Amino acid sequence: MSDPEAPRRGTPRILTEPRRPARIRALHSAPWLAVATVCVGAFMGQLDASIVATALPFIRTNLHASIASVEWVVLIYVLVLAGTVAAVGRIADRVGRKLLYTYGFGVFVFGSAACALAPSLGLLVIARLVQAVGAVMLQANSYALIRDVLPAGRLGTGLGVQGAAQAFGLCVGPALGGALTALGGWRLIFLVNIPIGLIGLALGLLFLPRSTHHDPTSRIDPYGTLLLAAIPAAVLAGLSFAAQSGTAAWVEPGLVVVACALLIGALARQRSAPGSVVDAALIRVPAFDAGVAAAMLSYAVLFGTLVGVPFYLENSLHVGAGQTGLELSSLPVALALAAPLGGAIRDRVGPRFPTGLGMLLTAAGMALLAVSATRADLTVVALAVAGVGMGLFVAANNAATMFAAPQERAGSAGGLLNMTRGLGTALGVALTSLVFATGHGLTAVALLLLVVALLTGLISVTWSAPSPRPVSVF
Repeated sequence: MSDPEAPRRGTPRILTEPRRPARIRALHSAPWLAVATVCVGAFMGQLDASIVATALPFIRTNLHASIASVEWVVLIYVLVLAGTVAAVGRIADRVGRKLLYTYGFGVFVFGSAACALAPSLGLLVIARLVQAVGAVMLQANSYALIRDVLPAGRLGTGLGVQGAAQAFGLCVGPALGGALTALGGWRLIFLVNIPIGLIGLALGLLFLPRSTHHDPTSRIDPYGTLLLAAIPAAVLAGLSFAAQSGTAAWVEPGLVVVACALLIGALARQRSAPGSVVDAALIRVPAFDAGVAAAMLSYAVLFGTLVGVPFYLENSLHVGAGQTGLELSSLPVALALAAPLGGAIRDRVGPRFPTGLGMLLTAAGMALLAVSATRADLTVVALAVAGVGMGLFVAANNAATMFAAPQERAGSAGGLLNMTRGLGTALGVALTSLVFATGHGLTAVALLLLVVALLTGLISVTWSAPSPRPVSVF
C-alpha cells in the first residue's frame, strides 16, 4: 500500500513537506494534535490583530508620528489579510498546506522581530506587512488543514475548537497589550510573538500531516489578484480619511466609487481569466455560496457590534476605557465558550439548527442592545447573548461551507472563507460608522445589525449543505 504522506517525485527540497514521526502518525489522537497546532496559529493571528490597538498611542509618541499615519500599523495588517488570503489558499492547494503553514510561522516570527526592532514608523509598517504575510499563510490554510485531518462527522467540532481559539486571542489581545506595554514598552507586544511562533513551528513539523490532496491545475491570475486586493485597500483608505478632519468632502465617496469599480472589474476578470482567485468550481456550488455569504454578513454583525458599543459606552454613558474593555470582552468570551458546542451540534444534527438558533440569539442580543440606551449592565447581557449566538453560528456555518467544497480545493475554499471575514469586518465597521455619522445612536446600529442577523440566519437555514453522520476518530 502506498504511503499517503509520501513526498511527490521531482519536488525541490525547499518545497517538500517534512513527514511526521511514525510514532505521531500511529497515535489515535493524531488528528486532534493537528487541530491543536492549527489553534496555535488561529490564536496568534487574532491576538496580534487586536493586541496592537492598545499600544498605538505609545507608538505614536515614541516614533513622533501623527494619528493618521500610526493607524497604518493596524490597517496594513488588515489590508494584507483581506486582500491576499484567497490567493494564498489557492497556492496551498498546489504546493501543500503543511508547507505554507509551517513557513507561515517562520515568516510571522521574522516579521515580529523586525517590528520590535523598527527604528521608525515607516519601517514598522513594512515589518507589519511582513508579519501579515505570515498571518495570511496561517489563516488561509487553517480550515483546510482541519478538514484534511478530521472525518466529515467531526469537522464541526474541530472548527468549533479553532473558533474558540480565535475568539480567545481576540479577547485577551487588548488586555495583554496594555499589560505588556506598561511592563516593558510597546516593542514587547511584538517580542511576545517570537516564542509562540517558534512553538507553533515545532508543533507544525511534528503534528501536521503532509498534504495528500493536491490540485496541480491550480494557478493564480496576478491581475485578478491585484484587483481583489485593491478593493479592501480602497475601503480602508476611505475609513481612514473619514476619521481625519480637513479631508476634502469628495475623497470618501470617491473611494467608495473606486471600490465599486474595482469590484466590477474583479468579477469580470474572475469570469474570463484562467487561474482566477475565486474558483469557478466553488462558486457553482449553491451551499458553498450561501455559506460564504452568511459568513460575511455574520462578521459584519460581530465587528459592527465591537466597534459601535465602545463608542456608545465611552461617549454616551461616560464609561472609562478599562471598564469598557471588560464589558466588551463578554462577547468574545461567550463566543469562545459556545463555538465548540455549535460545532458539536452540527456534527450531530446538521448545520441548520445551530446556525438558525445562533442567529436568533444574536438578533435577540441586538434587540436587547437597542433598548439598553441607559443601562450599561444590560449592555453586558446583550453582548453575552449575542456572543453565544455567534459562537453557535460561526462554527456550524464554517463546517457546512468547508464540507460543501471538494477536498482538493479545500485551500481555495478556506481562503475565500477567510477573505469574506475580512470583507465582513470592513462592512460592519463601515455600516456602524455610517449610522453614527448620520447622527443616530446605538439603538439604530443595533436594529440595523438585528436585520442583518435575521437575513444571515435565513440564508444559512435555507441553503446550508447537509451533514454526514458523525464518525469517531478515537
